[in-house]
Order: sequence, then C-alpha cells, then structure tokens
Amino acid sequence: MTAKIAYDEVEVGTELPAQTFPVTRATLVRYAGASGDFNPIHWNEKFAKEVGLPDVIAHGMFTMAEAIRVVTDWTGDPGAVVEYGVRFTKPVVVPNDDHGALIEVSAKVAAKLDDNTVRVDLTAMSAGQKVLGMSRAVVRLA
Repeated sequence: MTAKIAYDEVEVGTELPAQTFPVTRATLVRYAGASGDFNPIHWNEKFAKEVGLPDVIAHGMFTMAEAIRVVTDWTGDPGAVVEYGVRFTKPVVVPNDDHGALIEVSAKVAAKLDDNTVRVDLTAMSAGQKVLGMSRAVVRLA
C-alpha cells in the first residue's frame, strides 16, 4: 500500500478528519486478551479504586493505538507512519455502564519535512481532559 495523500497537496495547518472512538469494559477485556496485559486496573473496578484510580482505566497502548487511527485512516496506509510517540497525561476512565468512555481525536499537519514526510500533531481527549500529550507522528506521503 502507499499513502493516498500527496505531499504536494498538503499544507501546514491541514486538519485531518477528527474521529471519536468508544471504549467499553468489553473493549478493554478484548484488548487485554489480545495484548496479554491483564493488569487488574483495566478490568477490576474494586482493585482500580484501591490503588487510587477513579475507576477502571483504558490501557495506555490501547489509547495510543486508537489515536493514530486518525492518521492511518487519512493516509490510507498504516505503513506510511514512520515515527509515532506520545506522553500519557491522563487516563481514559471507563465506567461500567452501557456507554463507557469516548476518546476524541483531532490532528493537523504541523510541519512539512524532507523526503515527502510531514509531522502530524494529534490531540486526544476524554471526558474533557487531554489524555495524550506531545502526540506526534511522522508520516510519509505519496
């Protein structure tokens, strides 16, 4: 696959389509099974509260993976992501109800780099709080 977006057609400030990702307790259980991360803070409300958390929280790597989907959906090619990093600032708290939590992600092109690459800065929010800081990806465009 190659990126659908042409480097010459992108400007600094170009906004990527924002997306919202729902997270339920069932989502966390499935992710725990796939990742092998069965830390009880991700599924056991009693344990999470005993260690000082407000409730069960989403896995950091899950939150990070959901956020980059805005970029991979935009490029049309997950392999276009050359580099990606975040700082975890707040947890995504996932209540035990029919709705769970939402991760709201927006992104924009922050810089045009060499070799048909751009830096994309992402903003990931949940419950009105920024959950990822310094969230940046370098992406190779067509």
